[in-house]
Amino acid sequence: MSTEHSLMTGGHLPPVALIAGPTASGKSDLAVRLALTLADRGRRGVVINADSAQVYADLAVLSARPTPAEMHGVDHRLYGAWDGAQTCSAADWATAAKAEIAEAHAAGAVPILVGGTGLYLRTLIDGIAPVPPIDPAVRAQVRALPVAEAHAALTIEDPERAARLHPADTTRVARALEVVRSTSRPLAHWQARRSGGIGEAIALHPAILLPDRQWLYERCDRRFAAMLTGGAIEEVLALLARHLPADLPVMRAIGVPELAAFLSGKATLVATQERGAQATRNYVKRQLTWLRHQCPPEWPRIESEHFDPRLLFEALLRE
Repeated sequence: MSTEHSLMTGGHLPPVALIAGPTASGKSDLAVRLALTLADRGRRGVVINADSAQVYADLAVLSARPTPAEMHGVDHRLYGAWDGAQTCSAADWATAAKAEIAEAHAAGAVPILVGGTGLYLRTLIDGIAPVPPIDPAVRAQVRALPVAEAHAALTIEDPERAARLHPADTTRVARALEVVRSTSRPLAHWQARRSGGIGEAIALHPAILLPDRQWLYERCDRRFAAMLTGGAIEEVLALLARHLPADLPVMRAIGVPELAAFLSGKATLVATQERGAQATRNYVKRQLTWLRHQCPPEWPRIESEHFDPRLLFEALLRE
């Protein structure tokens, strides 16, 4: 995200709080605590989801969507707002988030964005890259490649992007390769021409949660184990009964492939728990890397495991 949108606290601009962080870092809890702190001061907070798994109605358990009890009466938006059969792209989410932010501001409330999906947040704040439609033949060819071959090709055709992506990041490697092949220009060319972001129109109050990685891993392990006994198996069973295409985001969400293998008899529950926990840890690692390097350097990084909204959002609470 560009630095010019990083810290905009002019009183003449409507405020937006942003809480970003990896899975299991405590974002949702902090968002609710901030909303309750605002309520103590006579202001209303509206929590707006910015997590690409929590947008799907089918993934309440596996996405760790906040329960009504955890919401503590605070208004939550864009949670479970998309059916699993419909892909929620970054542009789709940003359009919906803009509408929710505008509605909150019109009602005199403070929008609180919370999530760990960097692409969603970047699209909302900085705008969307005007990439032309991808040639269907190119897309089919690229998506049929094993990720190792796709990354090797990207190293030749767009070495700058290839160097920034993990060789096993199937989605991003394929996206970068299909863009350069279909448009004859690298993804960076289009990203430099972003438009439609709201960064210049809001007073942004960000906080980036970056707690200790081992602490996060242990929380992820406990969380996934709790999911298995808390309805995740039944959730995936219901999802599989819909016979949705395997390439939909909802079918590739962490825990879904692992539990699908268990339900088909291809893995034991013990193995499934380990694979799901490992997939979560891998995702956390990627999130930490993105947040450290892609967020503007002046955005506050919080490395403690304990968050006090009165200190993190002091400027917002003074308004």
